Amino acid sequence: MKIDILTLFPEMFSNLEHSIVGRARDNGKVQIDFHNFRDNATNTQKHVDDYPYGGGQGMLLMPQPIFDTMDKIPHENARVILLDPAGRKFDQKFAEELSEEDHLVFICGHYEGYDERIKTLVTDEVSLGDFVLTGGEVATSVIIDATVRLIPEVLGKAVSHEEDSFSSGLLEYPQYTRPETYRDMKVPDVLMSGHHENIRKWRIKESLKKTLARRPDLLETYDFSEEEKIMLAEIKSEL
Repeated sequence: MKIDILTLFPEMFSNLEHSIVGRARDNGKVQIDFHNFRDNATNTQKHVDDYPYGGGQGMLLMPQPIFDTMDKIPHENARVILLDPAGRKFDQKFAEELSEEDHLVFICGHYEGYDERIKTLVTDEVSLGDFVLTGGEVATSVIIDATVRLIPEVLGKAVSHEEDSFSSGLLEYPQYTRPETYRDMKVPDVLMSGHHENIRKWRIKESLKKTLARRPDLLETYDFSEEEKIMLAEIKSEL
């Protein structure tokens, strides 16, 4: 996958040099290039923002530096993503969708907002949630991290993301590692039993319990198997 990032602050992406995304870059699974669109500003002061027509607070990013930067990036088949609080809310399904793309371009805003004409360049306007950040860099890092880990073999051949929270539609079941007992807290017996079928059923039931308790809204659209319907009914009867 190729990723191009238009930003005024390339240094804010140092986190992408480390951990899983960093290894994916080192292994050639993903190529990330940064483009400071201030470099393409044509005014003497290299300003990239100006006051909005009609008045109002704050400054808007001007179209010229961003359009000229995009002209220098081949992006005919790219998914071009504009980080905007009014955009589509980012979630795991969206990350899975983006992980199948060959080329992503992110436009990171700053200041009060964008000149509306910039949006003619994009295929997707995306938001992390119902809050406002000082710029699009942090949100872009989050989206890249969530997306790159889903590219085949980025997590390793033996590791699957299919049981991650939200990938299945449910929150992930509790997990444990050594030691078996720590500060009087013991690993559930079923996980020590070696009985794979009982472990499988325990994990499904625990996922349902956790989702019902913390994110019941996810169950409204979840496609239950017959086994899961029975388990959920049992859980509710125990409450």
